[in-house]
Amino acid sequence: MGAARKLSDEERINWLRLTRTDQIGPITFHDLLQRFGSAAAAIDALPDLARRGGRARQVMVYARSRAEDELASAARLKAQFVAPGERGYPPFLRHVHAAPPLLCVSGNLDFADMDSVGVVGARNASALGLKFTRMIAHTLASNHILTVSGLARGIDTAAHEASLPVATAAVLAGGIDHIYPPENERLHREIAERGLLITEMPPGTAPKAEHFPRRNRIISGMSRAVIVVEAALRSGSLITARFAAEQGRDVFAVPGSPLDPRAEGCNKLIKDGAQIVTSLQDVLDALRMVPRPQSDLFLEPPPAEPYPETRDDDREHLFSFLSPTETHVDDLIRESRLTADIVTALLLELELAGRVTRAKGGRVSLA
Repeated sequence: MGAARKLSDEERINWLRLTRTDQIGPITFHDLLQRFGSAAAAIDALPDLARRGGRARQVMVYARSRAEDELASAARLKAQFVAPGERGYPPFLRHVHAAPPLLCVSGNLDFADMDSVGVVGARNASALGLKFTRMIAHTLASNHILTVSGLARGIDTAAHEASLPVATAAVLAGGIDHIYPPENERLHREIAERGLLITEMPPGTAPKAEHFPRRNRIISGMSRAVIVVEAALRSGSLITARFAAEQGRDVFAVPGSPLDPRAEGCNKLIKDGAQIVTSLQDVLDALRMVPRPQSDLFLEPPPAEPYPETRDDDREHLFSFLSPTETHVDDLIRESRLTADIVTALLLELELAGRVTRAKGGRVSLA
């Protein structure tokens, strides 16, 4: 096992440049890092890889000056970008598929290393829902467990307010400095001072609709379990619950009246296999059964692997097996009769060219 370390200033700039470059998501980022050994080497290789994949236009790598400005903006806000294994990066999140390469964090970074539970629910919460949420957050805090939520109206706000005196973390859909919703300006400021703020987004970013599922995935990924208090059938809370189930987290739901639309989502979760919350002890008992990750170390990257020689005819041969329907990489290897190393390299080139899209579970499809 390697030794723990921190990114150097130069590495942090290059990590930020690579992760902000178009066509590069978390999976591709980690593939490039493993293939080339460093973000700097991967950046140098990008133009040639994209050209091989059939990209006509030059790859626009995130400019160094923009990365430096982003890091400086974070510093002015008393925030910083952290990598997996560094202080401030939640250890449970590091172990999920497609974990964010960098997070912008502010506040008490030691909170990230605490056992944590996500508490989410309806924005238009009922009085009883708000009361029970405060009871949940108070119980978690009393047991030295970090309450994680999304700083939204309703259930999220109640969870943060009740846990703020001990330990709370808010995962944001926008930049670390963007107040959303506006009425939570005071709470946002207090969490920055006494709790922990977390986001993937650059400072100054206003949240967009597509940012909220990414936020929800961090909430579930950094938590040992997720509790849904109230949720309609179509709600972000159910997205968080789905992510939690995919990540192997326990999902708890608080039952409610069949006559209340805010209970429909929770009741469906219970019907589909979520654990019913009959008492807060249920949650505490379940947490004791979940082991912490064996290692939180940020390991030295492996030595760069020799990049295989890829040929145009192999690339087009592999491309012929792809369709708009997601296909598992193992099926592509079997049907194309190309080696796994060649298929992996070809898919990387095609993705950087914008011709294929990766999906969860090792699946790819035509872009």
